[in-house]
Amino acid sequence: MKIEHTSTLLAILDDDKSMQSALRDLIESDGISTLCFDSAEQFLDSGARHKAACLIADVRMPGMSGIELQANLKTERCRIPIIFITGRGDIPLAVRAIKAGASDFFTKPVDGAALLCSVERALQQNLVNHRKAAECASLFARYESLTPREREVLPLLASGLLNKQVAFDLGITEWTVQLHRGHIMRKMQADSFAGLVRMADKLSPDRTQPSMVGALTST
Repeated sequence: MKIEHTSTLLAILDDDKSMQSALRDLIESDGISTLCFDSAEQFLDSGARHKAACLIADVRMPGMSGIELQANLKTERCRIPIIFITGRGDIPLAVRAIKAGASDFFTKPVDGAALLCSVERALQQNLVNHRKAAECASLFARYESLTPREREVLPLLASGLLNKQVAFDLGITEWTVQLHRGHIMRKMQADSFAGLVRMADKLSPDRTQPSMVGALTST
């Protein structure tokens, strides 16, 4: 089965050499390059998490387990999609991994065709993740270009307050608010006020995007 790929590098993590080899042959037969690792520690030391678009990992391994590796990557805010390979006795662990954000899991012996389909979904998800990260970085860069006063005005406008109400709250003139509003629209590259409101919502501290929350709460 040939599929279109968003990236051509996938990491395989399994201490069983025969399983590692079988997975490599399957993935590479579909035109995807692979990097193989015997342990989670080896994978982390290699820096491959910053290069690979998907990780296939065994749940149980000597040293750091696949579940512990997943938690480690989550702490680092590394969003590489993970597909877990498990023994039948590891199903409760696999379910836990899925709840923690894993892309998929398979029990041994692995269905090759199903695994390739899962890999394609993971590659697509990785592309979406990178696109969202780029959009967030761009949005935050535009937000950072605002002056401290403009950062005060933005959430008030986005909450639906009129210019005169914002002026009253901040102790400035309505004309000054209008001036700030124009500058904010230009700097945020908003093509409409509705678009600006959507941007402000994404920047809101009660959202779950860590970098945005940290930046806003520190200003």
